[in-house]
Amino acid sequence: MVAGAVVLASILPVQQLRAEDGYELWLRYRPVESAHAGEYRGAVMQLVAAATTPTQIVTRAELRRGLGGLLGAAVPLSDVVTSNGALIVGTPASSPLVGKLELDTDQLGGDGYLIRSVIVDGHRATVIAANDDLGALYGAFHFLRLLQTRQSLDRIDVRVIPRIKLRVLNHWDNLDGHVERGYAGASIWDWHKLPDWVDPRYTDYARANASLGINGTVLNNVNSNALSLTPMYLAKAAALANVLRPYGIRVYLSARFSAPKEIGGLKTADPLDSAVRRWWKDKADEIYKTIPDFGGFLVKANSEGQPGPQDYGRSHADGANMLADALAPHGGVVMWRAFVYSSEQPDDRAKQAYTEFVPLDGKFRDNVIVQVKNGAIDFQPREPFHPLFGAMPKTPLMMEFQITKEYLGFATHLAYLGTLYQETLQSDTMAQGQGSTVARVIDGSLHGHKVTGMAGVANIGTDRNWSGSHFDQANWYAYGRLAWDPSQSSREIARDWVRMTFSNDQPFVDSVVDMMMGSREAVVDYMTPLGLHHLMGRDHHYGPGPWVAGGPRADWTSVYYHRADRNGIGFDRSATGSNAVAQYAPPLADSFGDVKRVPEQFLLWFHHLPWDYRTRSGRPLWDELVHRYTRGVNEVKKMRTTWDGLRGHVDAERHAQVAAFLAIQQKEAQWWRDASIAYFQRINGLPLPPGYAPPAQPLEYYEALSFPYAPGNG
Repeated sequence: MVAGAVVLASILPVQQLRAEDGYELWLRYRPVESAHAGEYRGAVMQLVAAATTPTQIVTRAELRRGLGGLLGAAVPLSDVVTSNGALIVGTPASSPLVGKLELDTDQLGGDGYLIRSVIVDGHRATVIAANDDLGALYGAFHFLRLLQTRQSLDRIDVRVIPRIKLRVLNHWDNLDGHVERGYAGASIWDWHKLPDWVDPRYTDYARANASLGINGTVLNNVNSNALSLTPMYLAKAAALANVLRPYGIRVYLSARFSAPKEIGGLKTADPLDSAVRRWWKDKADEIYKTIPDFGGFLVKANSEGQPGPQDYGRSHADGANMLADALAPHGGVVMWRAFVYSSEQPDDRAKQAYTEFVPLDGKFRDNVIVQVKNGAIDFQPREPFHPLFGAMPKTPLMMEFQITKEYLGFATHLAYLGTLYQETLQSDTMAQGQGSTVARVIDGSLHGHKVTGMAGVANIGTDRNWSGSHFDQANWYAYGRLAWDPSQSSREIARDWVRMTFSNDQPFVDSVVDMMMGSREAVVDYMTPLGLHHLMGRDHHYGPGPWVAGGPRADWTSVYYHRADRNGIGFDRSATGSNAVAQYAPPLADSFGDVKRVPEQFLLWFHHLPWDYRTRSGRPLWDELVHRYTRGVNEVKKMRTTWDGLRGHVDAERHAQVAAFLAIQQKEAQWWRDASIAYFQRINGLPLPPGYAPPAQPLEYYEALSFPYAPGNG
């Protein structure tokens, strides 16, 4: 990558680029270069698009905005095709021209679309067709992306149908404006001024999400406040719904399970109590009168102190089904989170969700979908896929990814999560033999489920660049693209994002995409190599904390997970340990449980091994850990060199911030490396392998560091 940056500096002409602050995200619509301008202008000479419904209006407006910027001039509107180069947009119902073409739209559903070169009255044209206005909007964004990424429009024939039905952002935003695990400023929802002041930024939020096909947003934190369900706050949510509706985005609310007691005046929240059930039915009726297209509830129950049905001796199914019954007459859904662990500490927290939910398989209502994190612990830099994905064939399961980087360096560490998402989605559960991937579980194709979904914990805030850093925008983008189609390549997604966000110069694109594709692995190396996990600072999760011990729960500490002592390190989840491997399909249980066959990236996730265990590189385990910690730091250094070599090919404002953040990342990667090595060396008493530098400070220095005001703490 370093050499590539040097070559790039000699290939590309240094230009004076106007400053940008990242607000436009990937929807920048800068003029195309002369090499492509002629083709594109010839292909789009006039725009034929109705504008009678709200969604049609925003579709035409986006095309005019995008085409005007990309082509350098406004594209004339027309009701008919009068020459070559017409762009026709609509549905058979909204456009007589689309209906006349007799396109095969029957299998597109409501969100799908096609983009095709056609002949209309002897004139060459391009049509964006769908069965529904929303599909036409998605098609319009796809068409603009083709121009933004400099794709040919000659004889185009694109047909796209989403594989996931519910494509949702989860905002962990509180009513006071604080964002739990947020690193991009305050909440974008200005609850105090709503509903009377509707910030124009909400429209840009809707545009960005619609460009990815995201069709739902949960407005409030899963650690919810019952006030969100009161008339005052429902009116505020309704104002947001009015902005988002034309873009196909439904609003959802996190529902606090104890709301009947806290705002309803009842003495219980027991899901089998008739008065409680009536309260929720009435509340659902009230919500739908205020927000007719309300999506439904997201629920965190009996987890981390949140109330839930187990408080009354009831099951998760009892609680979810009560809410589902209240929503069902209106078409709403319940997204019931499986991130749970009981007050009685189990032998292995990784097993808890499986233990609680597998016995309930098939007992949930049809409009309930169980939302499962990608891994069994908590959004770690690397985890094996959650065993629930291979264990609940009768229940629709919804993936929950984290877009915000709670455990991967907050906003200042460059870690492209598309690779993490793809790794999880392509993992094979073996639930019905080879090919039973996690992607096929959540898209419904493996078990025949109609309700399908993916959720992403948002990284969005009031920062001008939305995500706290420019490269963190790529994680929002990658999540949206994979929520639409989980089979897509994270590299191809990164390539599109770089072209739309920065530049189409091929050497630049190649250098930055390579940097992105290796970035998450670098973070794994300097934070949690070889399957180590949960080694961060207490509560705020900032920086290394492998020494964290004590407190109210053992499974909130680091020592619980690494189990390092003078003899070895790692969590034994094999048959001789907690036997968490048994929660996977037998072929996976066998391989995960066998130290010789387990993927080495999960070695210490599943096994406790002596420090002198010979790894596949030939190094002893201790030496391999030191090597990987150091390799992670060195990869960040290479990323800095690559980015420095691109100076002049990105506007100065964005280049400077990325460069500054990479400098922070290198410093903190070194901190992670040194603190971790110092701690584990104190335990094992072993010397460093030859050629590796010792930590810069003694262990006591790192243990004494304190960060009471680190951002994002819940």
